[in-house]
Amino acid sequence: MSQHKNKTLATTLAFLLGGLGAHRFYLKGSVDRLGLLHICSLPAAGLVYGLGHAPNPFWVLLPLILSWLVGFGEALILGLTPDEKWDARYNRNSGRRSASHWFVILLVVVTMLVGTTALIATISRLFDLLYTGGAYG
Repeated sequence: MSQHKNKTLATTLAFLLGGLGAHRFYLKGSVDRLGLLHICSLPAAGLVYGLGHAPNPFWVLLPLILSWLVGFGEALILGLTPDEKWDARYNRNSGRRSASHWFVILLVVVTMLVGTTALIATISRLFDLLYTGGAYG
């Protein structure tokens, strides 16, 4: 029997620590390539800071922001997965069935609010820097 994977915990990890791939490591183990790609956003931000000559903080944080936005998207996907499909994918041999409650829906709503706000703010700042040179801040 394999370990039972909790959908609520996976969605919470994706919402809170999705930019670092915590949900991927919980679901797939420590050698998940996409989880490691999330972790690589930290050294990528360091490289942008180190190689740039007094770069704008937005450019330094952009790898982390993109990783976090992907984490929000993955939180939505995980939270909206039906329990039957979840069990077929992650709990095939656990011997238990998932029963998601209202907290997962609350997480999905909060993720949608925070994620879309972050996405719109990122797109706005990106266009400001690319087309006006940062004239608006």
